[in-house]
Amino acid sequence: MPFLPSLIADQVSDLTPEILRGLDIRLLMLDFDNTLVPYTTDRPSPQVVGWLQEMKEAGIRLCVVSNSRKERVRAFCKEFDLPCVTGALKPLGRGIRQCLDQFGEDPRHCALVGDQIYTDTLGANLAGVRPILVKAIHNHNFWLKLRHLAEMPFIIAARKRRINK
Repeated sequence: MPFLPSLIADQVSDLTPEILRGLDIRLLMLDFDNTLVPYTTDRPSPQVVGWLQEMKEAGIRLCVVSNSRKERVRAFCKEFDLPCVTGALKPLGRGIRQCLDQFGEDPRHCALVGDQIYTDTLGANLAGVRPILVKAIHNHNFWLKLRHLAEMPFIIAARKRRINK
């Protein structure tokens, strides 16, 4: 089913190099807003900063793939030396395909981590990339909370795919 993630984690930093290598993931695409940072800031937590460094040291290639076109995404990526694709149009495949082409990677060896079923999970599944769902960092308004409620049937259906830390 295109709305089901392959894996569910509480936060992006729960994904370890060992877990990713076990899934044969060589390239990890990362949603930006509410996956790496809250919508309300472009400053990651110290935990996310450490996790980015850990992934790089482990040889896991990273690329931010965001629907946002805001300068804050590019500024973040520049500061943390991450390639990025903005205006990705998830769940449509343009941004995901652009990332795959940029890295020359087979979709079977790639995953996309994001906080939304209807954009990130669906987009990854449609592109043949492994979808990994994380909890949104902060559902700070009514619409984000409503979206989360609409996603709950799929999250419940995939509950056995949760990483147990």
